[in-house]
Amino acid sequence: MKPLTIKDVAELANVSKSTVSQYLNKRYEYMGEETRKRIEHAIAELGYHPNIVARSLRRKTTSTIGVIVANILHAFSTEIIRAIEDVCHENGFHIIVCNADDSPEKERKYIEMLRAKQMDGLIIFPTGSNLDLYERMVSENYPVVIVDRLVSEVQIPTILLDNKKATKMAVQHFVEKGYTRIGMVTTSIVRHVTPRIERLAGFKEALREYRLPIEEDYIKSLNPNQIRAGLSEMFTLKSPPQAVLAGNDLVLAEILNYTKETGINIPNDLALIAIDDVPYAKFFDPPLTTIAQPTFEMGRRAAEMILEKIQNTSVTEEVKIYRFEPKIMIRESC
Repeated sequence: MKPLTIKDVAELANVSKSTVSQYLNKRYEYMGEETRKRIEHAIAELGYHPNIVARSLRRKTTSTIGVIVANILHAFSTEIIRAIEDVCHENGFHIIVCNADDSPEKERKYIEMLRAKQMDGLIIFPTGSNLDLYERMVSENYPVVIVDRLVSEVQIPTILLDNKKATKMAVQHFVEKGYTRIGMVTTSIVRHVTPRIERLAGFKEALREYRLPIEEDYIKSLNPNQIRAGLSEMFTLKSPPQAVLAGNDLVLAEILNYTKETGINIPNDLALIAIDDVPYAKFFDPPLTTIAQPTFEMGRRAAEMILEKIQNTSVTEEVKIYRFEPKIMIRESC
């Protein structure tokens, strides 16, 4: 059976092909209500679907943005994606989301695949290990924006939290509550992931500012499957920490599981603050004090930036790093 075309729709609706084209592109101001309804009925009767690939080739755009996240399990990632999708939808764009699992190999495959599929631009939460691909996109003036992590070797607009300020806020709150033995647990810093490195640096700087000792036994940077063992080491010390900062939402979940299993009471036995205002923080018993990231603002800004770059590929602008302010949400865990 011959594929249906705009011509078939036009003949059934008794309009020109250009009028059908205007309808498909949602340019309804160029036609009357009756004409619009005739085209709508003709499309429904014929079961016509536009050839998106052919249209993309003609217009030299797919109106699609690829989003590659480092780890989709983070609440931060899903909230950022939602904000990106909102902005793209408002502007007639679609998104395709890929999860790299913090794997440089998966990230490389997704960058190559999405570019082969003619994405108009990419928003990447980078592993930092594919410099050749990042550099190639920059050299080709391909629209790309980075979120959550710095790649200092390349000039790409970047969206980040003020990570040092986030951990300093937490330490300040611990100190104001009278705690002096303060620990921090974060996921592994082996890959030099920016938020983890900066948060740990901010934590140590804050301890120095308050003239508190930096106890290496109170600081753990581990893979998720090692966190429980690390917590066991920390809390079986002769003088365990009185307060702990969870470096992200995945660490927080491990700490909460550990304290429940071992009978450690929050906040009576252990004060707890977490970076990332997870959805269950205010409903947990006790409600959890957190350092919130403005995820929707960050996601919206990332989407707005990539759309600006897509629409102005010939314009060379100063590459900027945008730092967003954290906010402490004081509840009952500290």
